[in-house]
Amino acid sequence: MQQRKWDYSVLIMDLSPRVLILCSLLYSVAGQAPVVSVVPGAATVRQGESSSFRCQVGSGAQPVQLEWKRANNQPLPDNAKIGPDGSLLTIANARPGNQGQYRCVGINSAGRSSAQAVLNVKYAPKVRVTPPGPLRVRIGEAVSVDCQATGRPRPTLSWKRQGSTLQLVTKETNDVNTIQWPAVRPEDSGVYTCQAENNEGMTEVKVEIIVEGGLGAPVATVSATEMTVVEGHTVTMECQASGSPSPVITWSKLRAPLPWKHTVAGGVLTLTSVGRQDSGQYICNATNIHGYSEAYTQMEVDSPPYATCLPDQVRLQPGDALRLQCLAHGSHPIQFTWTRLGRAGMPAGTETTKDGRLLIAHVRQSDGGTYKCVASNHIGSSEAVAKVTIKA
Repeated sequence: MQQRKWDYSVLIMDLSPRVLILCSLLYSVAGQAPVVSVVPGAATVRQGESSSFRCQVGSGAQPVQLEWKRANNQPLPDNAKIGPDGSLLTIANARPGNQGQYRCVGINSAGRSSAQAVLNVKYAPKVRVTPPGPLRVRIGEAVSVDCQATGRPRPTLSWKRQGSTLQLVTKETNDVNTIQWPAVRPEDSGVYTCQAENNEGMTEVKVEIIVEGGLGAPVATVSATEMTVVEGHTVTMECQASGSPSPVITWSKLRAPLPWKHTVAGGVLTLTSVGRQDSGQYICNATNIHGYSEAYTQMEVDSPPYATCLPDQVRLQPGDALRLQCLAHGSHPIQFTWTRLGRAGMPAGTETTKDGRLLIAHVRQSDGGTYKCVASNHIGSSEAVAKVTIKA
């Protein structure tokens, strides 16, 4: 049997223009590498938040396999999750190290192409001072302390001295802020704080400078630079000073007189039955003929809560609204708890809030009784009661 020979040119000539165009398009797509894009192209999140990028295939021969990589071909971080079809990349609980470029690669039989996305992670500053301190130096020595911080956005750095509002003169080069003393003096002793701040937060690191010896000038030191005490307790602050002749030690309080219940003996300041008003900065001053030196102690007085109820007596009719407010003075945070005396639980529909309010929108005859509020903090607790009478 004679084999039939096809004239393809005749067949092509017989095809309509639309068919020709369709054939051309099909051939073009079948031989085309994938075209991919990523949305969004960039994202900014705070540390701890999550962000997702989706890789989209615009054209190209199917099937198209999708892969995600870091732009520098490093492996994806352990908190990166990829969706079932490979198109969705999610960075969960973002960390500063997750910042950078991520690349989606599309692969088919005709080739490959890629598209990139950028993740920015904002976080509060992290601060480091060098040397960390405490620094013990001799009078007249040159001293410098560097402060360096990381954070996004880039944090601003500043130095301040504890107990002073004066702006310190510093030197900043290559993201390092340096505080310098060409020749330290006794009065330079103290606690210095480097502060780093951006719109995500503020972080501080402290370093203590202790100036010692030299020509008999006094150098004062305190046993504690910071203390937190409980209201009503007795507090002692000890100050020692070197120098020749032996310095005279006195105590004062910043911007206020010393509490009237105080004694000073041998450099030890004793405060009896302290109250919240006694919080503040206490200054030890050591003086002799060669000069003077100061040391500082910051004291905070915490107090247990004192609770009251407003109002403490209420007369209502069934259907009225009951509103009680528990107020408390004392060191924060303060927690409020409501109960009804003589009853196992609160009436149905009772609402309470963190700031000490109690609300019953529509009281019933059985909602009468004595309601007790307990205010508590880390030191102690206090209670107050309100008597509620419901009359038909």
